[in-house]
Amino acid sequence: MSASVLLMQDIAKTFPGVVALDAASLSVRPGEIHGLVGENGAGKSTIIKVLAGVYHADDGTVSIQDTPVSPVTSEVIHAAGVRFIHQELHLVPHFTVTESVFMGQEITTRLGLSRRLMCARAETFFRDVLDVEINGDILIRDLGTAERKLVQIARALIDDQARLVVFDEPTAPLASGEIEKLFRAIRRLKDRGIAIIYVSHYLSEITDICDRVTVFRNGRDVAVLDKVDENCANELIKAMVGREIDALYPKSGHTRGALVLQAKGLGDTGYFSDISLSAHSGEIVGIAGLIGSGREELIDTLYGLRPARTGEVTLHGKPVRFSSPADAVARGMVLVPRDRRRDGLVLDMSVSENINLASLEEVSCYGIELRNRARERASRQIRELDIRPDNPAIISRQLSGGNQQKTVLARWLATRAAIFLLDEPTVGVDVGAKVEIYQLIENLARNGAAILLSSSDPGELIGMCDRVLVMMRGRITHETSAVGLSIDQLVAMTTGASTQNSAEGHADAR
Repeated sequence: MSASVLLMQDIAKTFPGVVALDAASLSVRPGEIHGLVGENGAGKSTIIKVLAGVYHADDGTVSIQDTPVSPVTSEVIHAAGVRFIHQELHLVPHFTVTESVFMGQEITTRLGLSRRLMCARAETFFRDVLDVEINGDILIRDLGTAERKLVQIARALIDDQARLVVFDEPTAPLASGEIEKLFRAIRRLKDRGIAIIYVSHYLSEITDICDRVTVFRNGRDVAVLDKVDENCANELIKAMVGREIDALYPKSGHTRGALVLQAKGLGDTGYFSDISLSAHSGEIVGIAGLIGSGREELIDTLYGLRPARTGEVTLHGKPVRFSSPADAVARGMVLVPRDRRRDGLVLDMSVSENINLASLEEVSCYGIELRNRARERASRQIRELDIRPDNPAIISRQLSGGNQQKTVLARWLATRAAIFLLDEPTVGVDVGAKVEIYQLIENLARNGAAILLSSSDPGELIGMCDRVLVMMRGRITHETSAVGLSIDQLVAMTTGASTQNSAEGHADAR
């Protein structure tokens, strides 16, 4: 028997300005469930896309069952028996289960499509391979999310040619009670000798289902654990993080003032539920959570980008309901969005125009912009935030990522807002720009602003925040002081590896 069903060696992949993979390797044995973990940006998704033929590696080799594959294309990989189960379901709601399973690989006879044969084979596959009973004639829209995921698996494996199946964040769309159905199906595949790569941020799932685990960090494989159980979560976290908080963060003791923002029982069906939180003036409150935790949707709901289905929000003790972001801005709440290029800036406008965009009334008279006043106001903000180059007329598209982010901050500083929602405020910026942005955030808190900082970077949350709320599967599962909190502990909370639930902050939030 081959020692490895898959062997990827010294894989390198560089994008403009970014080394995504740096001589990374991955080896998967026949009939094992192999976990692949790492922080966001560690290189997990990139190496999977290299395997899938989506990206062409700059260097390195790929072998399947000891046979080198070159070139690595989607067609060659599929023919070699590698299948991919993506996070998104991509199923047509009004198709039947049978139509969905056999789409693109229909069974035909001399008389045309054999619907009866396909239905029988699909139902047999569900029963014998996945150990579930699913009616082949039922519509996809009438299935639960877990059953839809099983249909997705059946579609990938129905030809009985799979030798290796890659599951990429497979539980992201599932409720907690549905996960065991998926795990049972994956274990059944293992029993049939099929190798599995299981990619997940949830370390509790990794330790539950995987036989071995490879850890990626900064584009390299930094550790392989040959024995996986509930006791290895800390070892995984240390390998994933590989660093400690340093002098990057300027946080000092904040003077917590009056209650400014409060949410009670906030919910949006399918994304988050029963969210209660608070933010005081002079306080930085962090929101941690993996992709799919509901963190992004919560920020959008607070800002009026999407409606809340349940619960209420109060500002300065008065209930509010925002029908649009303009309502939030009018009440002194502003958002620095996670995608500054798409949602934060008008890239073809000048820096001056972007800075003044949210407060045109202060640089206008009878609806006509006073150009000199606008330019002077923008120049003042540029100097205060050290936006480079120091030129209010430069087009925003030409700025670096860090200076684009500072331009967004400058716009909202000009409005003298009281509440700042910061969604991934330093994503994609260099270390020097991070230091400057962190200092700006710190200055906002010192001057009495209430700040909600949503981030996927545990170091950023611990280094900048007074309190941290942890979201997982649409709920706040932990609330804790950032004082004394380690990166390992926070990563454990966000990945489900920690069972400790800090409740002391919840009473205050509610």
